[in-house]
Amino acid sequence: MHLIIMGAPGSGKGTYAKVLKDIFAVPHISTGEMFRKAIKEGSELGKLAQSLIDKGNFVPDDITNKLVKQRLAEEDCKNGFLLDGYPRNLDQAKAFTEILKELNIELDAVINLNVDEDEIVKRIVNRRLCSNCGQGYNILTIPPKVEGICDLCNSPLYTRADDNEETVKTRLAVYNDQTKPLVEYYEALNKILQINSNQEIDLAINDIVKAVEDKCSR
Repeated sequence: MHLIIMGAPGSGKGTYAKVLKDIFAVPHISTGEMFRKAIKEGSELGKLAQSLIDKGNFVPDDITNKLVKQRLAEEDCKNGFLLDGYPRNLDQAKAFTEILKELNIELDAVINLNVDEDEIVKRIVNRRLCSNCGQGYNILTIPPKVEGICDLCNSPLYTRADDNEETVKTRLAVYNDQTKPLVEYYEALNKILQINSNQEIDLAINDIVKAVEDKCSR
């Protein structure tokens, strides 16, 4: 299956993707993962991305698009992928459509997570991350077994500097301006699956799996 998962910051993309990649037996691919891999391998695109990041600049769409194309052409994507964090804007979406044509890939569905903005703020300000392995927690909904300590590696948890109410609202404004229009783009291509992400994780996962299976069986 070739899938995109999208939604506002705090909508649950990363949490759901960790479960869905096993259910659908496809790799979970995020832009962050792609950049880290390219930088670690020292590829030309990776070096260029690193130089921009080091200067505090955003990586331009054309470089991101090339990294995506390279990543999707790798062997582990042969039977599908779950793409998270890309595309982020209409220009990237249009470029991605061309990339899929070049790679002879048919996009099966775009999972769009819908969640109330008040809920998003509550989720993000209560989010905690492991300082070592990156495992995510939420002190309200997915708390660690021991307060402040990662269940997996016993390392301290921390709060991201931008996980505060003011920054979250700014990030939501950017999302609504740049990324939300992608819903209309993929609706026009008959790819969108609308998912209620206000509910508990297990219920949302069940809804996603059913929606994707129904879509792919048509």
